[in-house]
Amino acid sequence: MTDMDPKYQEALDFLYSFIDYSLKRNFRYSAEKFNLDRMRKLMELLGDPQRNFPIIHIAGTKGKGSVSAMCASVLRAQGYKTGLYTSPHMVDFTERIQVNEQYIEEAEVVEIVDTLKLITKEVPEITTFELTTAMAFVYFAKTKVDYAVVEVGLGGRLDATNVVSPMVSVITSISYDHVNILGNTLSEIAGEKGGIIKPNTPVVIAPQKTEAFLRLKEIAQKNNAPVIQIGRDYLYAADAHSLERQTFLVWTRDEQPLVDTFIESAGRDIWSPTRFRIPLLGYHQIENAATAYATLKVLEKHGIVISQKSYQTGFASVQWPGRMEIIHQHPTVLIDSAHNRYSTLVLRKAIDDYFPGLPIILVFGASEDKDIDGMFQELLPRVWKVIATRSTHPRSIDPEIIVNLAHRFGRPAQAITPIEEAMRAAVDEAGRESVVLVTGSIFTAAAARDSFASIRFPNEDHRF
Repeated sequence: MTDMDPKYQEALDFLYSFIDYSLKRNFRYSAEKFNLDRMRKLMELLGDPQRNFPIIHIAGTKGKGSVSAMCASVLRAQGYKTGLYTSPHMVDFTERIQVNEQYIEEAEVVEIVDTLKLITKEVPEITTFELTTAMAFVYFAKTKVDYAVVEVGLGGRLDATNVVSPMVSVITSISYDHVNILGNTLSEIAGEKGGIIKPNTPVVIAPQKTEAFLRLKEIAQKNNAPVIQIGRDYLYAADAHSLERQTFLVWTRDEQPLVDTFIESAGRDIWSPTRFRIPLLGYHQIENAATAYATLKVLEKHGIVISQKSYQTGFASVQWPGRMEIIHQHPTVLIDSAHNRYSTLVLRKAIDDYFPGLPIILVFGASEDKDIDGMFQELLPRVWKVIATRSTHPRSIDPEIIVNLAHRFGRPAQAITPIEEAMRAAVDEAGRESVVLVTGSIFTAAAARDSFASIRFPNEDHRF
């Protein structure tokens, strides 16, 4: 790895010299900390670059990054210059801001930070995420993107990204996360996520628990926002899967009678629903793909051309690392960024689907504010042994606490740091037939993925 450009390091140091709530251990939600006034002022000083391109705006607890990546991939396949803004990054800051799958260059970060330095004093209490979001909008405007896909950072209503006026808003699956910030009920959390719904602007809503959906529907009605509901207006079904990819079917509500005939004919009917292939694994990714498909269909209704070939190519080539990602076989090493109880439940279901009956060695590290007990309730009945570790993130929990909790679930556990040593121990323990699962946070997943290259295997043929 080459040394970091000093000017780029200085630019990052400047960005991180401001308030960064993602690094705070016990921060609380308040109007003073989370509001759009600072962001609106900052964007005004920059000339409101976010108004220079059409936007897809995506919020949710789980799946918003995957849906963002899929939407951007299809738009790129059609030939549109497409910006993608996501957070957090896995390895390097530049991952957050992409145009046509190319990360923003370090020199561009330096140049935009120099611009930001001239105006930050005029916006007291500005935060790191607000500055990063502004950088994305400036870069997308500068590079003249045709479209931008923008993922919400936290919540939605008061998130820095919510200064945009999108062509379509998207709400992916909502579950309990950041409850000290967003609320203790699904309705409260949905109220924050649904804050991105704009007047007279279509909103695509992924399958939700009833409590969350009713709150989102209420917000949409107040804004006269047309609702496109996945599972009602667009339906989907799994087709087949392997360790490399999966296929699924998607159709509209109006096509349901045709699907009924197709099913009754055991697939022999002349008509068949649209079939897509994605390299992302797990049934939840089919739900995400159906959500992305419906979102792009809204754009088509606005006159934007997207061919069937572009859908096929875009879905088949999407990349979103660290999500049910298999980086080695024999033993299988699987990395996932699950970090709350619901996402861990989804992960466990995927493991049961792809690796029925195989022993699981869990490499686990999480942030101290997460519901680790809830995550273990979902995951540990399926796990043979726990190796507790930690990333370098300031909020990461002491591995010994994880060990003690695993023991309460009746599972053998040991603490091993750094993550590279934890991975090596897990692989040695696994042999060739067990599964090594790394999860607990995106930071743990990223560190494990990065360190894995240093592990040597007797047979390297199975490295992905």
